[in-house]
Amino acid sequence: MTTDNSASGLNPLATLRFFATPTHPCSYLNRDDATTLFVDPKLPLNQDIYSLLNEKGFRRSGSYVYRPHCKQCSACIPVRISIAEYQPSKRHKRIIKRNADLVCRLAPAHFSQTHYALYARYISLRHSDGDMFPPTEDQYTSFILSDWAGTQFLEFLDEDRLVAVAVMDQLNKGLSAIYTFFDPMAHSRSLGVYAILKQIDLCKQRALPHLYLGYWVKNCRKMSYKNEFQALEAFRNHKWEPLDTSF
Repeated sequence: MTTDNSASGLNPLATLRFFATPTHPCSYLNRDDATTLFVDPKLPLNQDIYSLLNEKGFRRSGSYVYRPHCKQCSACIPVRISIAEYQPSKRHKRIIKRNADLVCRLAPAHFSQTHYALYARYISLRHSDGDMFPPTEDQYTSFILSDWAGTQFLEFLDEDRLVAVAVMDQLNKGLSAIYTFFDPMAHSRSLGVYAILKQIDLCKQRALPHLYLGYWVKNCRKMSYKNEFQALEAFRNHKWEPLDTSF
């Protein structure tokens, strides 16, 4: 179904077309009435349009750009970290110190067997109950990669062993943290949180004001790690405002 651009609050993006899916099971809560709004995948996108869409609460999965569009529920809240307001907590300082031995390096977005093997192990051991299981190479590439999103990989190495990869997109006014996968046996390192901390550092280095983290859902265990970042802003009522995660 095609949706009206004016109704979606995207007047600066009025040339785009949007489609809403039929209702389907929610990925985050025990509901079966979720609806997703997609940008027409046949339309060409670029970094400028993609950046504007992120500012309106959209996310990317592969080359598909979407946001929740549920009539009966508003639990999925787009969030981003305000880089200027963020201050590392004591826990974050401990995580940084704990991982000081890791080498972090940027790499162009590409398929490699080393990346995929780590991803497959992560999904199989940490998310075997999710919709990305069982992992396949096609599923991995269709989820992670895009031709127009300015995607980069942030690799984390323990000596010469890859232990984590953070996938992120370059936006005009920030970075979008797409996904992080890591060695599921390295529990003590808190690699998922550490990857966000390193992306905050990258935003500072590039003078970017925001790190977009996707959706925050209060009662979803998978999203609870985002509560650690108290400089969160939420996109609600067509504007970004500070988010109190305790409400």
